[in-house]
Amino acid sequence: MKPLAKETLAYLVFGILTVVMNIVAYKLLNLAMGDMAANTLAFFIAVLFAYWTNSSFVFRAEHTWRNFGQFMAMRIGTLFIDDGGMYLLLMWQVDDIIAKCAVNVIIIAINYLASKLVIFRKSGS
Repeated sequence: MKPLAKETLAYLVFGILTVVMNIVAYKLLNLAMGDMAANTLAFFIAVLFAYWTNSSFVFRAEHTWRNFGQFMAMRIGTLFIDDGGMYLLLMWQVDDIIAKCAVNVIIIAINYLASKLVIFRKSGS
């Protein structure tokens, strides 16, 4: 398998696992708090998992404060898409799990591009 295809496949696998973690955390947190608070906290739990898997298994990059800071900054940017999309879809009475999945598809695509092109960019590329 070509390196780019292998990397993309790994990103999709760990992206799906991150979404699963996000959803499970959301449902558990939602037992104790409202939808938006649970969504935001679950988002940060999933982002920590995503940083670890992306740097360790997908892009095989060194764990540095710079990478972590860029990763968190980009993910915080997508939090607005996550919370905004959830808010709109819940307002339109879409099931919360369907809403989370739909919003996460968009976020995965944005995050892959940011990770590949900026955060974990190989030197010389």
